[in-house]
Amino acid sequence: MAEPDSEAVADAPLYLRVAAALREDLARRRISPGSRLPSERSLSQRYHVNRQTVRSALQLLRDEGLVVTDRRGTFAADEADSEPAAPALTARRPTFPGGPRAAEALVRASLTWEPAPTPLAPRLLLTPGEPTLVHRHTVLGPHGAALQRAVSWFSRPALAEIPQLSRYRRGRDCRQQPDLRLLYHWMHQAGLRITHRESVGVPPGPATTTAGGAARLLVHRVVSDQHGHALEITDIDFSAQSAAWTYEFSA
Repeated sequence: MAEPDSEAVADAPLYLRVAAALREDLARRRISPGSRLPSERSLSQRYHVNRQTVRSALQLLRDEGLVVTDRRGTFAADEADSEPAAPALTARRPTFPGGPRAAEALVRASLTWEPAPTPLAPRLLLTPGEPTLVHRHTVLGPHGAALQRAVSWFSRPALAEIPQLSRYRRGRDCRQQPDLRLLYHWMHQAGLRITHRESVGVPPGPATTTAGGAARLLVHRVVSDQHGHALEITDIDFSAQSAAWTYEFSA
């Protein structure tokens, strides 16, 4: 796995930086399995952050199974704590629109920098008219008709916290047929606990079917982090007859 560049790490929220430092100490056995971590007060002094930032970092490590906390304090997970858990009941979770097919002939995708629609700017923590990274994705039928169109806008926190997105700087490295199929995996790697909220409806007005008579459906997806900040907002318009929509999630 590629290491995030120093600029991306510097842009990360403080709690992610603290979690990354502790994660490295645990991985390199500078904190041995089963041993107690320093107190929140000691960690806040070491990393020059407040105790809430330390608590957020420790919660992230608890979610990853790297540390455990009881009334005595927080400890590095020992061998017993590291045993694989029994498989949970799972269903498949949402994938980024068409990512695995982004290189196929009947798919067109692009990345650009442009302002988000005015109603979305506050949700993305952008000022009105401020450009952000935008991904467009179109699935074409055999005769060139669009079966599915998707457009995604990324928020300021997403560009700051996800190294694989932060490399797409404004005015450079934006290209046709970008491969973002691992987007949600990248979010997990960055220490983000994400929530998908999706609304499904039909278009307003008379345009409820495609030119071929197939029903049209609209999906509005908001992917947020553990603090409720939107990371990505996606609108998808597709032909229900030709492109089924599958909900996927992890329990």
